[in-house]
Amino acid sequence: MIGFLLRAAIVALGLWVASRIVPGIAFNSPETLLVAAVLLGIVNAIVRPILILFTLPITVLTLGLFLLVVNGLMIELVAHLLDGFIVEGFGAAILTSLVVSLVSWVVSWSIGPGGYEIMIVRR
Repeated sequence: MIGFLLRAAIVALGLWVASRIVPGIAFNSPETLLVAAVLLGIVNAIVRPILILFTLPITVLTLGLFLLVVNGLMIELVAHLLDGFIVEGFGAAILTSLVVSLVSWVVSWSIGPGGYEIMIVRR
């Protein structure tokens, strides 16, 4: 559970950065931002694998670039499910997914694979 909440916080940071950089992305409140991050995590865990499976031929044909479309669709789905999350256009959704992925990658790389670092000192 702690891992999921940590990843949701990282995604919330990515969504916040995207709302500052990408035109057409906005949140009504900080609470909406946090709910959108948790909802995006749930959607990515349940809906995204099914959609990837159904679009596998097109993904292979485009050498994986179609995954950008799938990620944009996940952002759009969360925006449709959550009232305070505003996404104006599919291009903004794709750019948001790129920003969230980049921020998530950088933060996850900096904190380590387990979400935290453990240092063992032997005497």
